[in-house]
Amino acid sequence: MLRYDIVDVFTDRPFAGNPLAVVHGAGDLSTSQLQALASEFNLSETAFPTDHDQADGSSYHVRIFTPASEIPFAGHPSIGTAWVLRRDDLIRAGSVTQHCQAGVVTLSISADPTDPIELGASPRGVSEPISAPPVLGAVGLTAHDSRGMVRVSGCGLDFAFLRVDPSALERAVPASSPLAAIVPVPGRGSIGGVSVYAVRAADERPLGIRARVFCPDVGVLEDPATGSAALGLGPVLVADGALPSSGGSYVIHQGVEMGRPSVLHCRVEAADSIATNCFVAGQVTPLAAGRIRVPSEI
Repeated sequence: MLRYDIVDVFTDRPFAGNPLAVVHGAGDLSTSQLQALASEFNLSETAFPTDHDQADGSSYHVRIFTPASEIPFAGHPSIGTAWVLRRDDLIRAGSVTQHCQAGVVTLSISADPTDPIELGASPRGVSEPISAPPVLGAVGLTAHDSRGMVRVSGCGLDFAFLRVDPSALERAVPASSPLAAIVPVPGRGSIGGVSVYAVRAADERPLGIRARVFCPDVGVLEDPATGSAALGLGPVLVADGALPSSGGSYVIHQGVEMGRPSVLHCRVEAADSIATNCFVAGQVTPLAAGRIRVPSEI
């Protein structure tokens, strides 16, 4: 039997935010066994941390799975896993490095478990503007709803970002077609999802954002809180002039339409309108714990 925790990420209360399963002691399992466990939990992501027994508690490794596939990086599994490992005294407070398929990311962890954990990652750059109509159509919207061209951006995992009028958010629907065919960007690899977002007020600081994120290509129709998309939005906001050329802070409210309100506190550092560092922070709330059988090799 394997021990597991379920936590809600990007919320200060249970049954909100984005739920995450963190499964312990699975380092010797095969990829197919890990996938079977993630499919059984059927949450947007399940995390499998390993190698967190370093003498100084400064680093750990993690593999992250959706119900359909393994992904190289995701924000809420990174923050939720770090919170669980810190609670169990397996990693230290302060600056900790996480190793995942996308590379190395840094987390800043407070000694107070009620404080937000901040995740930092390096941006991959922002694509040139892409025609919006195919993406609008994929999420059930029209040209009337658009407030700009689509851009692709990411920190370890790319997303397509579609800015819309605030009134369009509640009418958006999960994309039913593979996004890889709708948003082809040479040299960028796969698209993790599409973030449909609206700016509440251009002069608000920190900038207020409402967002919905659809990830059909990885088996998640809609995600209540998406840290990796939150990170990728910062460079887009800078490139499009919604934030100053030197960067700034923004707060994303997501998951409202799903009944799982989430709050993601973000900031981006930039120089001459080009993002150099991206950060997202959120609170974590424990929800459940238990044990699960080890699946048979498939």
